[in-house]
Amino acid sequence: MILKIDMSNDIPIYQQIRNQIVFGVAKGELKYGDSLPTVRQLAADIGVNPMTVNRAYSILKNEGTIIIDRRHGAKISLKSLDSTTFDIDFDQRAILLISEASTRGATKEELTEHISKLIDIVYQT
Repeated sequence: MILKIDMSNDIPIYQQIRNQIVFGVAKGELKYGDSLPTVRQLAADIGVNPMTVNRAYSILKNEGTIIIDRRHGAKISLKSLDSTTFDIDFDQRAILLISEASTRGATKEELTEHISKLIDIVYQT
């Protein structure tokens, strides 16, 4: 999996790393048990400070997307593949995005259509 990090983007780099790994899992590019690069290796590959990658991995670990073992490194967790789990954090983030779209003038129908297109992007095989 190749991460696409935009250094000029307003989204913090650690968040972009986290997001790209989550997208990789959602699209099936990363599967249960797949190893991720070490913090140092990924930092060197994309040209960032290792603390930036460490922060992204820490978030992913706390979310249950990855497990970290000192001997075997970071791997995709089985929990990350459980698509039936909608926790309060997921709901809060979804409500925030819906609220932002609403404040920008999006109608319920427009939002539904747009989200449907995004879902198709993630689930295309």
